[in-house]
Amino acid sequence: MFVIGERINGMFKDVAKAIREGDKETIQDLALKQIEAGADALDINVGPASLDPLRAMEWLVRTVEEVTDAPLAIDTPKFELMEAGLKLCKSKAIINSTSGDKEKLDRLIPLAKKFNASIIGLTMSKSGIPQNAEGRAEIAVQIVTYAEEHGIEMRELYIDGVILPVNVAQDHSKEVLETIRQCKLLCDPPPKTILGLSNVSQKTLDRSLVNRTYLAMAIACGLDAAILDPLDTDLMNSMITAELLMGKQIYCDNYLEAYKKK
Repeated sequence: MFVIGERINGMFKDVAKAIREGDKETIQDLALKQIEAGADALDINVGPASLDPLRAMEWLVRTVEEVTDAPLAIDTPKFELMEAGLKLCKSKAIINSTSGDKEKLDRLIPLAKKFNASIIGLTMSKSGIPQNAEGRAEIAVQIVTYAEEHGIEMRELYIDGVILPVNVAQDHSKEVLETIRQCKLLCDPPPKTILGLSNVSQKTLDRSLVNRTYLAMAIACGLDAAILDPLDTDLMNSMITAELLMGKQIYCDNYLEAYKKK
């Protein structure tokens, strides 16, 4: 499982405060703690924390890259912020994200080629998020086709089934799992699959329990990557155990420690 740490996001109060105050220590501490906890990459999102988001994005990327060479997922809906972040990335970058709309694909797929970046494609369009797996898979086909036509290899493309909070869109939970399954049948080799995991538990009573249960179910359906909180030890242990039970890890009595040391 490819883990992208979610915590460097201006939606979190501590990160927003650090961005406003230019507090490198807080950001760098979060970066290192997430990597130590098992993150393979770090999501970078200014959010609403700054009145000058372009400068804030550049500051965040530079600040994180002072302490780690881990891949960065530049997370923004604004093209100018995306390009600014990618320009500064010294290691492999990830574009987070495009939808299935041609206007977005026309701008972001060339950007992925230009910076040799991976890209996340959301199964949504101007019409919104489809109610069922079939609608999501149709958008996934459009993204895959466009990517292939423009020279993006499937190992660089992640399809996100777009999970919604279970307390307001419970029916979507099983449809996203089916979307993950269907994405594996789209082409050979298939695109990778990813989820912004924490969305499923927004405003639920026990977020960690919902997150780790859904992650285990998604792994069983073939999930390749997730944007999540690696500082949640129970969540990470559930992920490792789910992969073990799916035969992706070799069992030993101290398999949790063995995974973390690899």
